Amino acid sequence: MTEAPAPPRRLLDGALHASGGAHAVWTWMRAHAPVHHQPPTEYPAFWSLTRYEDIRAVYRDTGTFSSERGVLLRPCRLGEDPGGGLTLALTDPPRHRRIRALMAGFFGVRAVRGLGGALQTTARRLVAEAVERGSCDVAQDIAGRLSLSAICRIMGFPEADHERLYRWTNEVFHAHTSLVAHPGLLEYFSERLARSLKEPGDDLVSALVHGTVDGAPLTEQELILNWENLIGATENGRLALIGGMLAFLEHPGEWERLRRDRGLMPGALEEVLRWTSSATHSMRTATRPHTIRGRRIEAGERVVLWLPSANRDESVFRDPFRFDISRSPNRHLALAAGPHHCIGGPLARAGMSALFGELLDTVRAIEPGGPVVRLRSVAVGGPESLPVRMTAR
Repeated sequence: MTEAPAPPRRLLDGALHASGGAHAVWTWMRAHAPVHHQPPTEYPAFWSLTRYEDIRAVYRDTGTFSSERGVLLRPCRLGEDPGGGLTLALTDPPRHRRIRALMAGFFGVRAVRGLGGALQTTARRLVAEAVERGSCDVAQDIAGRLSLSAICRIMGFPEADHERLYRWTNEVFHAHTSLVAHPGLLEYFSERLARSLKEPGDDLVSALVHGTVDGAPLTEQELILNWENLIGATENGRLALIGGMLAFLEHPGEWERLRRDRGLMPGALEEVLRWTSSATHSMRTATRPHTIRGRRIEAGERVVLWLPSANRDESVFRDPFRFDISRSPNRHLALAAGPHHCIGGPLARAGMSALFGELLDTVRAIEPGGPVVRLRSVAVGGPESLPVRMTAR
């Protein structure tokens, strides 16, 4: 067996992910240790899965692999995730299915298509402002605002509130803390809850406030934690937008292909999702003993699914380290699989389509404007800052 380029335990080091070095470790693990046990450190012990088929199988087997004890690695000092059993992300069927049913209509293809005009208007304004300045940070000035604006519209938060919500969520993302730990956000959520109780609207917040699961309304804690999850999930959409822009900067030939043929847009969006894989990992807890590739996983043990590794699996993707907007098939796992397949997938694709389309329509040239700063995180990956210069057509 060849030696690993870095010990698999280094996957718990955000600096390795920021450097791009994690892909070399995952490539080695796929070949030599696809089911690998990590002893406890500051994090609890867990099993690592790195191959596509194993990860997809775990996603689909919700009876054996539960989400209720958390879906992200947490340092031992933080204890269990407080949302366990309460939110869409941290419940198992059948309760997961019933919470999802309250939300699904707001994220379906038809509903998201209805947001298309608003997304295009927002993208047009943000790009025009960037072009007028001549330079911008795609992360701060465009992607973050576009992603948050989309979910805020679905939730029913007035446009006048979007800028301060963006400011608050940005502060939380940079501090790597819970959204509800921010006093401004918690107060805002409480105000919106009280208003929706008195004056229900045609929005997601009202649907959750007035909906029932198993014959009972969601508690205030469940409501606020679900709202936190929905807004927090925009970080992945934001990172896909930023990472996609960086991918096109690094592969200008693919951008020109898309400029010449807009029919490639659907495939380009899927390749951006595969390529960026902004959710670095997802976690499950075994409910009963289970064997994967000869390794026995006991009930109660954690299993970590490394999504960027699945999306570079050589046995599934031809030439996986090539960015190819015409890749087909492209059955990536960037948005998970099975019952927990990302409910916001159509919204993420619509946001990318609006932004890339606007850039192709109105911008003649996009060039790097400074050093790229990457996130030092084991949970999400991608550029934290992407300065560019833009020239109008």
